[in-house]
This record gives sequence, C-alpha cells and structure tokens, in this order.
Amino acid sequence: MTERLYRYSELLSAGLSREQVRRLAERSRLHRMSRSIYAPSADQAGRLPAIFRRLPATAVVGFHTGAQLHGFGDARTTDVHVLVPAGENVPRIRGVVTHETVLPVRDPVLLAGVPCAPASRCAVDLARSLHRMAVLPLLDLCLRVGACQPEELWAEVDRHRRLRGVCQARDLVPRADPRAECRQESQLRLVLIDGGLPPPEPQLWVPDRNGIPLYRLDLGYRQHRVGVEYDGSSHLDRVRLRHDRSRMNWLAANGWHMRHFTDLDLYRRPAHIIKTLIPLLAP
Repeated sequence: MTERLYRYSELLSAGLSREQVRRLAERSRLHRMSRSIYAPSADQAGRLPAIFRRLPATAVVGFHTGAQLHGFGDARTTDVHVLVPAGENVPRIRGVVTHETVLPVRDPVLLAGVPCAPASRCAVDLARSLHRMAVLPLLDLCLRVGACQPEELWAEVDRHRRLRGVCQARDLVPRADPRAECRQESQLRLVLIDGGLPPPEPQLWVPDRNGIPLYRLDLGYRQHRVGVEYDGSSHLDRVRLRHDRSRMNWLAANGWHMRHFTDLDLYRRPAHIIKTLIPLLAP
C-alpha cells in the first residue's frame, strides 16, 4: 500500500512551523519526495504518487516508465515518462518527461499507486520512437513476461496509424517472439532478418537419435541444420566453456553447422554476420 503523502501546505496547516518541517527533514523523520511533497519514509515506491500530486488529473504513466511498471522495461531510464493530452498545461518537474498525445489512452490501469497506460500502448509508443535495434528486444520481452498478447499489440498499432513512426512499429510488432531470452538474441535475429535472410527460429531444440530434445540453440534453421549463437561474457566461464565444446562437437558430428558471433559482430560489423551465413543457407 502506498504510504501517505503530505503537501508542504498540509504540514503547515497541521500546526508545524517551517522550521519544524526543516528539522524533521534533516533528521530523516520526513522525506522530500518531490517539490513540496513529503512522506514519513524515503521508500521509492512513493516517488511516483508524489510526482502525480503535482500533475494534472489527465496524466498517466507511459513510454519507458510504463514499460518498467508492466515488467518489460528493457529501455531503461531514470526519468519518469508521462502522457498528457495535447495542449494540457503541465508544470516543469525535474526528472519528468512529458509526452503530449492526440491519441487518448484507453483503460489506464493502476500500478504503483498511479494511473498507467496499458502495456500494449506503452510498447507501441516505444516501438514508434526508439531506435530499431532497441525495439524488437522490448517487444519480445513484453510478450515473454505476458504483459499483453500479440493481438493487443496489433490492435494498438492500428490505432496509431498516421502517427509518426508507426511504419516501424507495424513492421516489428509481427516479428516479436516471446521465445527470445535476452536482448542480444533479439537483436541478432533482427540483423539476420534485415540482412535478407529468412527469420530464424528462436531457442531451437535439437533432439538426439531417439527424438529427445538434447541441445537448445539461440537461433537456428532446422531445414538447413544451421545454428546461430550469440556468445556473451558468460561463455568465458571455464565450466561453461567445457560444456560448449562438448556441445559443439556433438552438433558437428550430427551434421549441424554452428556459427558464433560476439558483440563486435553484432554492433560493429553486422554485414559480416550475413556474409558468413549466406553460403550455409543457399538452396
């Protein structure tokens, strides 16, 4: 439950003097959560309600902050992002980013004590405004945590037609896949798609001779028996390295062509990834 918040004027009306308020704050008996808003503790859960005491009644949390509240905050920020109707008069508050919108927020939900745009609205707003490589990981995570269903994203994209960036959202929403397990896997999948290759299957299981799933690949093309892996820092662990070598030997012995890529390939030379895989996927 959100802790009681007090306006500075309410504290004065209750009989406290300005000096007493100052001393209580110095002794950590009161904590300034936002301008002229105080709470008995410094619990950060009270920050959003404190900020909303200073915003118009039409404001709702959205964009990055909304995604965080819904559990898919891949696009992290320390600022608080809020949506308000276009033309609304909003006070300037440090650390608060205001997005004026001509598209009404349907059915806001109460999260962390404040009204928040639905998960699909937060996801599509971000899909319209973020860099392409940041969007697919966010959409994948949105579906993975169950914040909303694919059909909700598609319906929200349709509501955003004619708005800036909707073409990017319309292209990437159908490509979202809840099977992706990390940001880099999603980005690697997008590099392959943007490079003209067929969409790979995320988290592809390779069975043994008895049909029992044995090894799971980050991405793969089952028909061509080609696996694509992103190797992050966790692969440098010695125990993990032994397992990887055993796994790669088994896959090679059973006709799989494995290709491994790192952050250098993903972020600095994506064309190298495509060039490496094209010969393996030729008809």
